[in-house]
Amino acid sequence: MPETFDTIIIGGGPGGYVAAIRAAQLGQKTAVVERDKPGGRCLNYACIPAKTILRSAEIYSEAKNGADLGIVTNDIEIDWEALGARRAKVSETLSSGVQMLWQKNKVTLISGDASLTPEANVKVGDDVYEAKAVVLATGSVALPIPGVEFGDRVLDTWGAWSLPQQPQKIAVVGAGASGSEIASAYARFGTEVILIEMLDQILPAEDKDIAKIVERSFKKQGIEISTGAPVEDVEVGTDSVKFSYGGNSAEVDYLCVAGGRAPDTEGLGLAEAGVELEEGGRKIKVDAYQQTSNPKVYAIGDLVNKKALAHKAEEEGVVAVERIGGAETEPVDQELLVGATFTHPQVASVGMTEEQAKAAGHDVKVGKQKIAGEGAGTVYDDKEGLVKLVVDAKYGELLGAHIVGNRACDMIAELVATMALEGGYQELARIVHPHPTVSEAVLDAARAVDGWAIHA
Repeated sequence: MPETFDTIIIGGGPGGYVAAIRAAQLGQKTAVVERDKPGGRCLNYACIPAKTILRSAEIYSEAKNGADLGIVTNDIEIDWEALGARRAKVSETLSSGVQMLWQKNKVTLISGDASLTPEANVKVGDDVYEAKAVVLATGSVALPIPGVEFGDRVLDTWGAWSLPQQPQKIAVVGAGASGSEIASAYARFGTEVILIEMLDQILPAEDKDIAKIVERSFKKQGIEISTGAPVEDVEVGTDSVKFSYGGNSAEVDYLCVAGGRAPDTEGLGLAEAGVELEEGGRKIKVDAYQQTSNPKVYAIGDLVNKKALAHKAEEEGVVAVERIGGAETEPVDQELLVGATFTHPQVASVGMTEEQAKAAGHDVKVGKQKIAGEGAGTVYDDKEGLVKLVVDAKYGELLGAHIVGNRACDMIAELVATMALEGGYQELARIVHPHPTVSEAVLDAARAVDGWAIHA
């Protein structure tokens, strides 16, 4: 007879594997159902492979352009096969690490495709596993351009990160975080890149001031950018793809579609188990503690709420299993979820943009500081970086923080902590920051709100 568990988690990606470990820590007999490898799509096909390739692009670009730093290289070249081997090794290492953590915490791994029964138990193959609670953590799937299917020459993001040879020319449709990262990596490797966005700016979720800096940097890197332009008339050939966009036409080796994803709910049996979707959408309806309309079933990550972020999934998974186990917990603050884009330069943000804050009725003040104005900006060659703080004029509350720069994704944590602890720009303006570090730009940005930045 199949085993019975306290909690079964369907999906072993970041949200699922973290939820499983936390559930086990709380004394729950726990299982994870995963159809593929531990770590799911993010670890094996998305986040981790992307950042691994981006790291290689960073090293290659710095080595190639290091003369100003006193580093002169001759005949530098890319070993594309070795690059791909490292990408695979990093994912394999981390996937093995997840499996080791499951074993350490006595989490049972069940391999296969899972679905819910009408009783909200979990069916895998011919076996039905009973559970007191189930957490859905199946993530999302890529969406193609309407009328164009993914194939040899039309790629999803994983297809772009796993090409066996470096293309001479690639077009990327969708200039959000994923598409911009692909464009940034390939451009630094020397591939000719076209980046196309239907909306009126690249990185459309980011503050306009930040997006402008990235666009300017991308153009310097040789990326052709087209905004407000849908892709049309796609013709897929044996060796290339032809298409039109914004009054132009192009022929490229590959067309990568990075413009959208949808919750991976096919075959889960949601309706049979009484799990409702949000009205007019494909996402699963949950309360603040991730519980669905079926009180036995919880859902996390890309399946729920607005943003699709690995770190969001992890924290929602923790909240779900703590709720299941009766532990004290707090809902994930959806307004304090960090956006992190590992392009060159990096982009990181939390909270509202300046436009959003004004639209919400706030009397807004802004503080800006160029990272190049700090000593560390010159030392670490961060010429384009900027910290922008959006604050409420009445009380000084931080409404949003936006950073572009070489290490923006590391810098943003300080701003998240300040906002979570209900600090204001006044506190930031008096906190001593180590010198010389790029974090000093946060200090001066806070001071700039009242016009007394030292290095402006």
